[in-house]
Amino acid sequence: MYNLFRLNNGLRVVVENIEQFNSVSVGLWVENGSRNENEFNNGISHFIEHMLFKGTKKRTSKEIAEAIEDIGGQINAFTGKEATCYYVKVLDSYLELGLDVISDMLFNSNFNEEEIEKEKGVVIEEINMSEDSPEDVLMDLHSIATWGQESISRPILGYEHTVRGFNRNMLIDYLQSYYIPENCVISICGKVDMKTIKEVVERYFGAWDSKNKSITKYNSPEIKKTNFFRKKDIEQLHVTLGMPGLEVGHDDIYTLILLSNILGGGASSILFQKIREELGICYSIYLFISSHINVGTVNVYTGLNPQYIKVALETINHELKRFSTDRISPEKLMKAKEQLKGSYILGLESTSSRMFSNGKSVLFKDKINTPNDVLSKIDSIDYNKVDAVMDMTFRKGIYNSAFVGKDETLLKDIYKDTLVEFKLDKTKI
Repeated sequence: MYNLFRLNNGLRVVVENIEQFNSVSVGLWVENGSRNENEFNNGISHFIEHMLFKGTKKRTSKEIAEAIEDIGGQINAFTGKEATCYYVKVLDSYLELGLDVISDMLFNSNFNEEEIEKEKGVVIEEINMSEDSPEDVLMDLHSIATWGQESISRPILGYEHTVRGFNRNMLIDYLQSYYIPENCVISICGKVDMKTIKEVVERYFGAWDSKNKSITKYNSPEIKKTNFFRKKDIEQLHVTLGMPGLEVGHDDIYTLILLSNILGGGASSILFQKIREELGICYSIYLFISSHINVGTVNVYTGLNPQYIKVALETINHELKRFSTDRISPEKLMKAKEQLKGSYILGLESTSSRMFSNGKSVLFKDKINTPNDVLSKIDSIDYNKVDAVMDMTFRKGIYNSAFVGKDETLLKDIYKDTLVEFKLDKTKI
């Protein structure tokens, strides 16, 4: 049973009751992430996420964790390009405690100046750890290759110099601007008393208001045709190739997921079988979708010995062209639909995964996508939809690329003057 309602202050609440469960997951979703930031405050959304765990007027940092963990629950948060989520998972009898802890963090966090300075060190270490991961470096680099100077290209963690520039007033002003009811959703899933839940949520979030409001709105940036290389002293060459995709919530998103699974979604996919199994030139190759508000991309990732890059690129382009022009057999299409339905259903076997799905759907599209809705959309995939999605995505071919490795010589032979070496300037973005 679902219920979607709005409090008088504009806060949207989505509740899914699953009577047979004995747990409940609660998430506070905020439509705010690195895409809301500028060159001076990049990383502030992620930093605020950290600070909300550092103590409130009635709980220390340790007591916030203990309030949930002492009853066997879980508490955590994450920040993305367009959303931040704070969530708990507890036994259903502790639903109000979960709401109390999240609301306490939201409304009563201290933003102690000493804690802010300490947390800068923590986040800078997180940035350094990301710099040591070629895959993380690659994803940030490819984001810049795809979006250029648009805010969507900015890294979620920010840069060391932007993090060092944060202060208490800056953090509080930003939070009061974007952490407003109109930008937020409370998502609850599990064993819930549907008769009283609105009253309970109202008790903790009904008085929420803000005078300095920044309603989140995003533009529709153009996908760039850029090829970036970044030098790292590592053995493998890490590669991403990007092409146009579909925005979050697009009617044909499940068709795109299905096609992506066939081309590069697993060990039985076309790219895995061709490049890893037949050619034996890489260990990992897969395709992933990045869907955002108003825009989206489809991307291929692989990591390999640099000497194989020419044959890898030629093979990927050849298989992509063949995939986008050859007709998928009816048997293959049916099998892919069943595979997609199965993975979707298996992914909903916990209150937290359903809470995430419901919260994201309401936050970005202001509606609930029930499992029956999704399964119906998958069942409705036909050759007309396949053809339409091929036109919007795969048939457009590779637009951009990013490479991380220690030598670009072979890449320059392939890309000539279109390959740009990216050097991170730590003094400015």
